Amino acid sequence: MKIATFNINNINSRLQNLLAWLAVAEPDIVCLQELKARQTQFPRTALADAGYGAVWVGQPTWNGVAILARGSEPVLTREALPGDESDQQARYIEAAVNGIVVACLYAPNGNPQPGPKFTYKLAWHERLNAHAAELFDTGLPVVLAGDYNIVPEPRDIYPTRSYDDNALVQPESRAAFAVLLDQGWTDALRKKHPKDTLYTFWDYRRNRWPRDAGLRLDHILLSKKLARRLTGAEIDRDVRGETGASDHAPVWVELR
Repeated sequence: MKIATFNINNINSRLQNLLAWLAVAEPDIVCLQELKARQTQFPRTALADAGYGAVWVGQPTWNGVAILARGSEPVLTREALPGDESDQQARYIEAAVNGIVVACLYAPNGNPQPGPKFTYKLAWHERLNAHAAELFDTGLPVVLAGDYNIVPEPRDIYPTRSYDDNALVQPESRAAFAVLLDQGWTDALRKKHPKDTLYTFWDYRRNRWPRDAGLRLDHILLSKKLARRLTGAEIDRDVRGETGASDHAPVWVELR
């Protein structure tokens, strides 16, 4: 089984990029972020024609998340992260797919920091960590996949001082990610590439893609049952270099 996460950065603007990647990569489950589309604007028919069922939570301009399943229909189990009913940002969706609980997330960026956006980011991650602990404790096969908007370690960002004040690299942000690992979740990319330099995002500005000035923001975390089945984890970097590409590349894992 192949499970992927991909911040598509506007699903309708990049639909052809997405469909082309799906045809080549053939993932069984896909978590998408930054749909930037209303609920009624989601390209359900085009994805169904490509062989994928879907559940999604849309939102215009920003945010939006979806889970795709090849040859089947995901069973929606949750449309929002618990813990704050007043939060209307479409950043979390959860579904059952072929016996696996799939959580797709698009965490807040948090900039500028300090400030209300950074406060929201940290509070959102506290809620995520609380819910993740409950999911982990079920003992079920669970995957937490998405754009966490956290650079976990200094080696997960290109050599630079330009991000020193950025919310993505602050100690509080990194501590929030570390909480998940301490709960027992396995960072699949790091498990398979313990010493490699890994980037999943290259900003459009300042020629960062040609310079390979990247960051690792997109993560797939696996519960114990799934971690034992992990056989591979990779980044489809070439997708980032295509015409009209998202500023993120797809990340995927293979499970036996």
